[in-house]
Amino acid sequence: MTDPTYDIERYLNVRSAHSAAFAPDGTLAFLMDTTGTPQVWSLEEPGAWPEQHTFDEERVTFVDWSPERRELAFGMDEGGNERMQLFRLDPDSGVVTELTGMPEAKHRWGGWSDDGERFAFASNRRDESVFDVYVQERDETGDEAELVYEGDGWLSVAGWSPDDTRLLVHEARGSFDHDLHVLDIGTGELTHLTPHTTDARFQSPEWAPDGDSVYVCTDHASDTLRLERISLGSGGDGDGDGPDGDGETLGDLFVVEDGGEWNVDGVVVDEDTNRVAYSRNVDGYTEITVGEFTARDRIDPFVEPELPKCVAGGASFGPDADRLAVTVTGSTVNTNTYVVDVTSGEAARWTHAATAGIPEETFVEPELVHYPTFDGREIPAFFSTPDDAPAGDTPVVVDIHGGPESQRRPSFNAVKQYFLNNGYAVFEPNVRGSSGYGKAYAHLDDVESRMDSVADIEAAVEWLHDHPAVDPERIVAMGGSYGGFMVLSAMTEYPELWAAGIDIVGIASFVTFLENTGDWRRELREAEYGSLEDDREFLESVSPINHAHEIAAPLFVLHGANDPRVPVGEAEQIVEEASEHVPTRKLIFEDEGHGFSKLENRIEAYRAIVEFLQEHV
Repeated sequence: MTDPTYDIERYLNVRSAHSAAFAPDGTLAFLMDTTGTPQVWSLEEPGAWPEQHTFDEERVTFVDWSPERRELAFGMDEGGNERMQLFRLDPDSGVVTELTGMPEAKHRWGGWSDDGERFAFASNRRDESVFDVYVQERDETGDEAELVYEGDGWLSVAGWSPDDTRLLVHEARGSFDHDLHVLDIGTGELTHLTPHTTDARFQSPEWAPDGDSVYVCTDHASDTLRLERISLGSGGDGDGDGPDGDGETLGDLFVVEDGGEWNVDGVVVDEDTNRVAYSRNVDGYTEITVGEFTARDRIDPFVEPELPKCVAGGASFGPDADRLAVTVTGSTVNTNTYVVDVTSGEAARWTHAATAGIPEETFVEPELVHYPTFDGREIPAFFSTPDDAPAGDTPVVVDIHGGPESQRRPSFNAVKQYFLNNGYAVFEPNVRGSSGYGKAYAHLDDVESRMDSVADIEAAVEWLHDHPAVDPERIVAMGGSYGGFMVLSAMTEYPELWAAGIDIVGIASFVTFLENTGDWRRELREAEYGSLEDDREFLESVSPINHAHEIAAPLFVLHGANDPRVPVGEAEQIVEEASEHVPTRKLIFEDEGHGFSKLENRIEAYRAIVEFLQEHV
């Protein structure tokens, strides 16, 4: 008996629950998209009936309990424009208070103070191109926030010091070039912790319990991210002058955990108990270690958490740090929140986001493969084939991730499972430039080497041609954001390889993209792609819009009208050019931004993609 097939709308109704946070009384709040967009829900115990607290058509982007009160903060934008506003929710009365109320500005949550009386955030309300740091009393609103530091770049707040006198400030100049600073709230003095001469990441920063150090995942002196401690050199007096009694000075770094060939990509510390959890990204899968600091640079691990083979993140300790909430997703496991008993390792699934009646056993696990490319490198990829795939007659969707510094990982993807259930294979390459495989690999596609990553896509198709199940005449390129550029570039550079292409919120011209993207993003993106001032001729040469006449396969372009990252003009211009040569379809959503967050729009978009592939593939 063959497995039943389900339509795309059914798969898009598979739900997810994520981004959990514990209240002081042990209540778990989380985001779940049962209504079609992520909203705030809560649970008292695993498997209980959850209570919904927000009821908006727009997506909620985060939720964070106050450490002292039964109230929480959450964020929401409008129509996908990413101009997030902050709100406070009383879950018992249902009253929602808008804390910011400046819809033209972006607000980036920086956390509650430890006493719950204030919160911090970064915002570009003063100047759209830069982010400043603000502190606001919990009952203040609008412009009552105090501007405590004027920034000149891409700043975010990474948390309050244990004594609530300082903020940890993260600065990004590029995806692989970060800095950390400590901001004294009283004086406004900013202390630079991480001077470096070459690109280095300093991510997932956490205050040490004593407030005299910062733990961070960094690759400043290695190819992969390690968990290291940065000394503040204060010797407990908070003056930062150092050296302290241990001979440490400000900015000294000490390795705590080395992930070897894999990244230690996240850490969370409980200040009251010295307990800590950190994660390693091992070939795309997550390994979590929970333990406690028995010395500043030593973690004694507890029992390994009993989680499924998965991609996990968003870890958050509960009261007394006896439990750890984790968002778990896997190729055959839709996204849900698990809670781990810290000392025993036992894990309980607290949320039960529905699978739309689709049996979980029908979901397909991918095979991790490596294929050779033009310069002898082996490129990692996940390859999924439908059950009983017919020899030589299986169409393939080559699904290319964005970023470009992202990584395709074995997380749950409803659209992929639809394709597999309906006879398509899915190939997901992590071409050069992807994160997860070290700093050197991630830089292999920078600026002048941009097209080498496109050559990795051509090598992927050649590998697929040799696979016994694949029909070489029915291979589709699909990707979103930078992945959309990769689709368009692969179709212009290697037009003979493709039966069709699907470009979702993709870049058609690096020049017009950089000219029109949000002011706050331009410098960050030029670090990866090249600058308009110095590299315009090169950027023109690799822009698919200037080679659109080479496209030989049908093309479907989808976009959100409010996209602040890749403006909708990118879709308009490639459709205008390509439609002169090949069958072309365009679908623009007026109430979406960089992707499709509303369920009805996702259904319309992917139903149209399915129809397009049925017609052309």
